[in-house]
Amino acid sequence: MHPAIYKALRCQLFSVVLLFMVGQSGILPPVDILALAALQGLAASFIALMMKSDRWWLPIHLVFMPAIVLAAQLRLPANTYALIFGIIVCVYWTSFRSRVPLFLSNRATVHRFAAVLDGERPFCVLDVGSGTGSFATTLARLRPDWQITGCELAPAPYAMSRWLSRRLPNIALLRQDFWTLSLHNYDLVYAFLSPTPMEALWRKVRTEMPAGALFVSNSFPVPGVEPERTIEVGDKRQTRLFCYRIPGSCRQ
Repeated sequence: MHPAIYKALRCQLFSVVLLFMVGQSGILPPVDILALAALQGLAASFIALMMKSDRWWLPIHLVFMPAIVLAAQLRLPANTYALIFGIIVCVYWTSFRSRVPLFLSNRATVHRFAAVLDGERPFCVLDVGSGTGSFATTLARLRPDWQITGCELAPAPYAMSRWLSRRLPNIALLRQDFWTLSLHNYDLVYAFLSPTPMEALWRKVRTEMPAGALFVSNSFPVPGVEPERTIEVGDKRQTRLFCYRIPGSCRQ
């Protein structure tokens, strides 16, 4: 089992023990089971914060136990829960292992990205972890002279991206782990992942991409590396694109 899962289980277990001890002490007034589950979720989220879990685990801890209690009260058929679990697995797939949640690039980001690079020669662009194709399909429409490739492993987002891009001749979609994909043939690699894989991804792009190529990371800079430029998108979430040029001396 992945270490992140062990940490999540410890957070849940510690929060249950903490709530039990508080209840035994008499400090906690009588509450119904849903309120008790909500308190457990708050405690689990706080413990996860103290244990320096990735921030996207916090809402999961917050709603995990209340969701179980609410689901039990609905008295749904047993196969309903199996169906819900299957949908979640198809959407998030190996997120528990990679610690990369599903982030979607908004249209403002893609339009700003295309506008800044408007004067560039035709690019061969790769979107690693392309999700539902929100970046790749929009960019393919904006720049029909560019060849866009999206790489996504989770089956549900991949299937949606295939449907959305079905009429775009300049886009190719791969159902593949991008860590196993060679980057030698791409002029630009775009990523919207999480802080966790950035150091390893930088080593990969620096080693495999040709000298002079661009690596662009949405929102998450490469630790300890100064970007060549930072693009301010100007949207509501104040998105920034960190652009890194691949130097010839780093190619191996």
